[in-house]
Amino acid sequence: MKKTILLSLFSLMAVLAPADLYSKVELESIFTDNMVLQRNTTVQIWGKASPQARVTVKPSWTTETYYAPVSRGGKWGAYFPTPDAGGPYTITISDGEEITLRNIMVGEVWICSGQSNMEMPVAARWAKDGRIGVDGYEKEISSLDKVPGIRLLRLEKATSNVPLESAAVADGGWTACTKESVEPFSATAYFFGKYLYETLGVPVGLIETCWGGTIAEAWTSKGSLSKMHDFDNQLGMLDDLPERIKNWETDHQRDIENWKTEVNANDPSWKNGKTNWAAKDINTTDWGDIVNPCKMETELGEDFDGVVWFRKTIDIPRSWAGKDLELSLSLIDDEDWTFFNGVQVGKGEGYLVERHYTIPGSKVKAGKAVLAIRVMDYQGTGGLWGEEENIYIQVKGNGSLRIPLAGTWQYKVSVPKDKVPALPEQANPGPNFPTILYNAMINPLVGYGIRGAIWYQGESNAFRAAQYRELLPLMIRDWRKAWGTSFPFYIVQIANFMEAQTGPEESSWAFLRDAQRETALHLENSGLAVTIDIGEADDIHPRNKYDVGKRLALQALSKTYGMKDIVCDGPEYHMYRVRGNEIEIIFHSAEGLRTTDGEAPKSFWIAGSDHVFHKADARIEGRKIIVSSREVEFPVAVRYAWANNPAVNLVNGAGLPASPFRTDDWIERR
Repeated sequence: MKKTILLSLFSLMAVLAPADLYSKVELESIFTDNMVLQRNTTVQIWGKASPQARVTVKPSWTTETYYAPVSRGGKWGAYFPTPDAGGPYTITISDGEEITLRNIMVGEVWICSGQSNMEMPVAARWAKDGRIGVDGYEKEISSLDKVPGIRLLRLEKATSNVPLESAAVADGGWTACTKESVEPFSATAYFFGKYLYETLGVPVGLIETCWGGTIAEAWTSKGSLSKMHDFDNQLGMLDDLPERIKNWETDHQRDIENWKTEVNANDPSWKNGKTNWAAKDINTTDWGDIVNPCKMETELGEDFDGVVWFRKTIDIPRSWAGKDLELSLSLIDDEDWTFFNGVQVGKGEGYLVERHYTIPGSKVKAGKAVLAIRVMDYQGTGGLWGEEENIYIQVKGNGSLRIPLAGTWQYKVSVPKDKVPALPEQANPGPNFPTILYNAMINPLVGYGIRGAIWYQGESNAFRAAQYRELLPLMIRDWRKAWGTSFPFYIVQIANFMEAQTGPEESSWAFLRDAQRETALHLENSGLAVTIDIGEADDIHPRNKYDVGKRLALQALSKTYGMKDIVCDGPEYHMYRVRGNEIEIIFHSAEGLRTTDGEAPKSFWIAGSDHVFHKADARIEGRKIIVSSREVEFPVAVRYAWANNPAVNLVNGAGLPASPFRTDDWIERR
């Protein structure tokens, strides 16, 4: 008898368990009060409920009731049509117990994604001057009552090696615009939404899902990335990625030390931690000259990684003899061994670590002295790259007794790129691993009704610009496939940054911008917001986010909302013709072609069949630019604004800047 009762209880528990699991209908985290639903379409909301329940959905803008089946796993989803823009409305969801979502608006919904320049909040803070807020911050915060129809949803940062159904949302979900909600929200997205709201006069919903410093492949699904094959090894690690991460620090450090051992074994200047290349008197007739500070990938090639020696001879004043000296080398990318007259006086690691070394007085004698620095560059730019004024040698504690060291040094490569083994992949890359941001921060949004997406990313992929030509279009198609519609996708072309251009450059940032331009040009329903004129040389995060948002909004207003009287593009390179010793550049969207300062167009470069670019003379003829140089008799190619930070002044009548471009298809260095 007891056995029968026990079995019956287990049977009853088995039947009731799913119902107890979801005793009340639940909504996914992205469906909350204050949300905006896409107008004039069929939208979906979804969640969890008991498998025995029947879920009903009743929007207040209609008398209709919509029914949602519940799967055996307790999942449900309801589809229903939305009206034209308006609100506020309510939506009541019930499986016997009701949930009512309030203050719902119907309008235009956009996803806003990318890396730090998209993430950069309205109330951004700058360490260098203590300033709070992007340009226009105070005005925006004081006038939030004028944007009652803008609603914000901000996703928390999250990663996952598998696709997630639920998103981690900030602030409890959708919010109206208040100081508390706008200050941490993407400035680019906010200004984009505000411009749309003011122009269209309809509610606008903005979904911020971004993470600074991240790579495009992290935002792309495994299914799509598997078609590229560039990421096969990493995709193969996804299943056991969490386990791999547990001991990543120990494993990665061991791998890096083994890698350094291999590099050192290939270095003729370095045997068992000893060298004769640092000695005071060696033959350096086969050494070249280089100006420090510099970025080695600018001077030695875009793809340079390896080991380079720098040497500089200085004269030590008689009064310095026997005194401790301070050697300041500012920043070195990535690792250095520093010698004074053949004696090692310092060693440092990390491209953001200041190098300050003490030279003992016992080693300091008057007369000729030689500084020698061995620099190992793992990846990235490499070299002595800090500010000129921070590279010096002086009597310790006495800045008035100082010798500047910026200027010409000797250099010699001891381990070239082809002798450097592949750098070990970091086992725990944070958010920078293929698919893991898509899984956690895009997949949970799939199915939410949207009009389109804006995207500000690329800096973290700049050193793989050739790959980005395939990767960015792949990611866009990936998102569109997930939503089942070819929605509009508007790209911010990365802004000017770093030292101002002084000559022709093989710039990875220029190639990345070109990949973005090509994507917007060739992929349907896409567009480009050019920002080559509003960056900052010393800050990768320009404060002017208003113009970024506005230029994205102009793309949407013209191309998505059909406002043909709105000019959304600056002068677009279309084709070229060679005529004698000149090249004629023909543009689209060039009505009112002019320069902002009334001077001749800047940053045009021209090359002949030797592929050597020279600074060009350029003049405007109607909607064309005529380019030439006395140094190029038979020109074959032109590049415009082809640098990290070019000087630009070419705009159309609407004041929108021309995008950097090239007429050649010469293969970039990788």
